[in-house]
Amino acid sequence: MAKALITGITGQDGSYLAELLLEKGYEVWGMVRRASTESYERLEHLRDRLNFVQGDLLDQPSLTAALQAAEPDEVYNLAAQSFVPTSWSQPVLTAEFTAVGVTRLLEAIRQVNPAIRVYQASSSEMYGQVRETPQTELTPLYPRSPYGVAKCYGHYITVNYRESYGMHCSSGILFNHESPRRGLEFVTRKVTDGVARIKLGLAHELRLGNLDAKRDWGFAGDYVKAMWLMLQQDEPDDYVVATGETHTVERLVNLAFARVGLDPKDYVVLDERFVRPAEVDLLVGDPAKAKSILGWEPEVDFEGLVNMMVDADVERLEAAKR
Repeated sequence: MAKALITGITGQDGSYLAELLLEKGYEVWGMVRRASTESYERLEHLRDRLNFVQGDLLDQPSLTAALQAAEPDEVYNLAAQSFVPTSWSQPVLTAEFTAVGVTRLLEAIRQVNPAIRVYQASSSEMYGQVRETPQTELTPLYPRSPYGVAKCYGHYITVNYRESYGMHCSSGILFNHESPRRGLEFVTRKVTDGVARIKLGLAHELRLGNLDAKRDWGFAGDYVKAMWLMLQQDEPDDYVVATGETHTVERLVNLAFARVGLDPKDYVVLDERFVRPAEVDLLVGDPAKAKSILGWEPEVDFEGLVNMMVDADVERLEAAKR
């Protein structure tokens, strides 16, 4: 039985990846930080099938201990401070987790068992002020946030460990990927939750920032399949994982309100507080390499994704109301 260790298992991607690996017959370990309150909300339906070990990207000895306990064949590093606005208010902490934390983990793996296959979660935010459209694995990076800068470090240190030590380290440059399990602070979920609240009479407006910002949005459940496929290849490499399509925040809003039969003009309020200090205007990925080498294809389209998220939020809030 193959064994995998997932950092960041309690997050959106971690929960979908854990489901996928369990389906494939893996023994799945999740690394969690010690906290006074444990948050396993996204994993409740899986908890009795998972193994947990404590560890922290800020503390290398804990990573070594976690690897020794789990003895994984594969490690998926999904842990990070991943909310872009927070990276402006906590840039040093973001660097410690999202940049240096990757080095701590890679070094622990190198010392415990360098044969472990490693997946590093890179990000389209590394492209920032884009140098070309669409973005490929070879597009120059120009990050526009402390988070994007930290992800660039994590990406290149992974490349360095691959090339310097011959380790099987691959990075997925994932473009925005969403789901009903997305955190409420992210714009897609903020919109679908807000729309559901308005529909159920729990709210009367939805405050948003830049409606013209464009993103390449896909379904997280599709994207974790690409992560797994990368670690099944004979040779490690880096891959853009994206839909190749771009949509504005305004289109997201329109689709979400249409799903519940309401007009967004009656409820959306533009609020300067939600505009980024440095906006990333157009991110759209070219997934040709992932499609040709990994055989990966996204299955859920943008409208299907928005509908799925709105429906889930309406159902959740209705249940809470009852």
